[in-house]
Amino acid sequence: MLKNIEVRLEIFQEGDFYVAVCPDLDVSSFGETLEEAKQSVQEALEAFFEECEIMGTLSIVLEEAGFMQQN
Repeated sequence: MLKNIEVRLEIFQEGDFYVAVCPDLDVSSFGETLEEAKQSVQEALEAFFEECEIMGTLSIVLEEAGFMQQN
């Protein structure tokens, strides 16, 4: 069961949009405002995690990205 995962985000402005990137998992999204970009990448990450869980690859993907389980 997925509990709590802390990820690194990088957010930058490109033209009229803000781009939010999670480089460790290669997930990104964008928005017209900083808050929209943050919300959008959060939704993209949730979808990414859900799909990994469905495929049964979440623990492998996280391990390969360097994440470690804490007790």
